[in-house]
Amino acid sequence: MAQYDKNKPSENGRRPSGPDGEEPRGSFTSNSWIIYILFALLLAQAFFYFNSSETKEISWTEFRQQMLANQDVEKITVVNKETAEVFIKKEKLGKGRYSDIDSSSAGPQYTLNIGSIETFERSLEEAQKDLPPEDRININYENRTNWWGGILSWILPFAIIIGIWLFILRRMRPGGGGVGGGGNIFDMGKSKAKLFEKGQSDVTFDDVAGLEEVKVEVKEVVDFLKNPSRYTRLGAKIPKGVLLVGPPGTGKTLLARAVAGEAGVPFYSISGSEFVEMFVGVGASRVRDLFTKAKKNSPSIIFIDEIDAVGRSRGKAVSLQSNDERENTLNQILTEMDGFGTNTGVIVLAATNRGDVLDRALLRPGRFDRQIYLELPTKIERLAIFKVHTKPLKLSEDLDLDTLASQTPGFSGADIANVCNEAALIAARRNKDAVGMADFYDATDRV
Repeated sequence: MAQYDKNKPSENGRRPSGPDGEEPRGSFTSNSWIIYILFALLLAQAFFYFNSSETKEISWTEFRQQMLANQDVEKITVVNKETAEVFIKKEKLGKGRYSDIDSSSAGPQYTLNIGSIETFERSLEEAQKDLPPEDRININYENRTNWWGGILSWILPFAIIIGIWLFILRRMRPGGGGVGGGGNIFDMGKSKAKLFEKGQSDVTFDDVAGLEEVKVEVKEVVDFLKNPSRYTRLGAKIPKGVLLVGPPGTGKTLLARAVAGEAGVPFYSISGSEFVEMFVGVGASRVRDLFTKAKKNSPSIIFIDEIDAVGRSRGKAVSLQSNDERENTLNQILTEMDGFGTNTGVIVLAATNRGDVLDRALLRPGRFDRQIYLELPTKIERLAIFKVHTKPLKLSEDLDLDTLASQTPGFSGADIANVCNEAALIAARRNKDAVGMADFYDATDRV
């Protein structure tokens, strides 16, 4: 059974890169939203500035009864046949009703929505019919164009819509439920595979406990890439694909990580479910993109975890739409594996818990040439796994790992790891100084 030695320190401390080997984005991505918000606020401020005025809007009744009746109005300017600007006489400003208006104000001090200009002229003439001609108010007419206000009234709504659209695209990044490998709607067809360069994985075959026969076969795959001439000089063809089949927790993914650490070549890791999205054609596009990258960087390894998510026998899905998209993705995988040359230096490594549901076309020679079965660990392998997972624990002197290995038949490596952790938790709850056999017995019963 394969297990990873948690005590082994990383040799380089480097973290695996993101999709397609890209490093995490800098702080500009997060800070840029501050710029977007400030820009939108600036546009809004400019819009309201150019469309606002210090003048107060009044009604016709207020204008007639309080201003015309007291002969407070110096002149009226009708703008665009819609609004009347009212200018109060200078000597009236700062006094009485107009005490809140600075006497130096050039005006207009008030605005009046006139509706129909003909109606306004008739009403104004009716209101001034008893006044002598020299006291009647002068009316000026102007046509004005507010270029900035007009432009901003068009730009601001589009800017807001574009800002919301960009925000949604940012939110759809990986880690935020992204639709594409690069977090951009135009990158939906890009592969989401994580790229591990040489030295980025600190897991090796020495960290894998058990499954010695399986490790021999997997090591040969690594040797194919490291020393291809050793095989090709005799006319042998390097296998195109290796399928790891076994129950959950038997170490399939860990073996793949060990291959990444040992091979010293670009290692592309992706889950089968990451190929398929709700958008038709995305899965096939991602497959093409992944294999294109792998060929450009050959020799390389592509690891597809849980390949049964896309590799199930065709025609058996419940949903017709999801079935079509999954089958398109599977067909593209088959096409890409057929498109390999005999010695392109690209090997596809896949893992599944359900080898029985995979499409027969996927399993034929020329695609997955080798199928490696990982069984549940034997007693000797369970003992090796217990030794790996008890290293970080403080154990009591009465602990007998051989007895524990004998009493845990049918346990996978993941189960044994869980037993060790649960035993430590039980011992801690009991305020013990070390983890003993009784704690492991209780942990075994709980798991």
